[in-house]
Amino acid sequence: MIWNELKKPFLILAPMEGVTDIAFRQVIAAAGRPDLFFTEFTNVSSYASEAGRHNALERLRIAPTDSPIIAQIWGKNPEHFAIVAEALESLGFSGIDLNFGCPDKNVNKTGGGAAMIKTPELAVECFRNAKKSTNLPVSVKTRLGWAKTDEFKTWLPTLLAEHPAALTVHLRTKKEMSKVPAHYELIPEIITLRDKISPETKLIINGDIKNRAEALALHEKYPEVDGFMIGRGVFQNPYCFTDHVATREELMNLLELHLDLYEKYLKNTSFEPLKHFFKIYINNFPGASDFRAKLMETHSIKEAREVISLFQKPIDN
Repeated sequence: MIWNELKKPFLILAPMEGVTDIAFRQVIAAAGRPDLFFTEFTNVSSYASEAGRHNALERLRIAPTDSPIIAQIWGKNPEHFAIVAEALESLGFSGIDLNFGCPDKNVNKTGGGAAMIKTPELAVECFRNAKKSTNLPVSVKTRLGWAKTDEFKTWLPTLLAEHPAALTVHLRTKKEMSKVPAHYELIPEIITLRDKISPETKLIINGDIKNRAEALALHEKYPEVDGFMIGRGVFQNPYCFTDHVATREELMNLLELHLDLYEKYLKNTSFEPLKHFFKIYINNFPGASDFRAKLMETHSIKEAREVISLFQKPIDN
């Protein structure tokens, strides 16, 4: 089982909607891959329907550099969790993760993501349906609670009682989003719950961890934690899973690689989402603001490459 093969403390790139797609995962692999990748979220009901299956499968595409990788799924229909869990076994994944923590209002409106915290019996039913339908290890990613931090005292035991292969806890509530600091002070209590109820479950902490150095510092303070997940930190430094300090040239090479991979794998999708990534590669140097502004005005990869060629020479000097 993949979770037993990872050496403590292992590092994971957090699943992020519109971010951790097949192209960006390969960019991070080139910069310095984490020990484990997760996919974006895939809706189980989309996969279970004939009309939505093609799009779901597109989201589940993986590249050789992705392995090992966990498929993350969400929804609220237990039967659909079973259908997807069974199908994922043949697609090259090392495990399945159930998203019980996404704070997106549209996801929550349907009863999925963090809304599962409010329906614990349904969450358990979805977990059991997934687990019985696959030989892959099934894990869960969630938050402390819906509105109050102390909800973790009943919510996490509910999940741990099902003995997930791993449990990732984002140390905020759904209501808090990312507006407050992560509640690191609760880690000791969470460790105690894990050790008491399901000691074989790998415990992963998520929230405000920007890079490898910060993860290692947390592990030194809380050695019982098995792994750490980095999310938004990757936007500040795509080399965050290493100790490497990137040069401007290296960042520009990553941008070029990202454009190539986007064109290869996602050319039939909108160009607009790609613009969210430009700030990763172009910042903190003279002329970066103007460079990024020009790129934001582009409407295709071809136009983006033309802008890059115009700015490339002054950037290299």
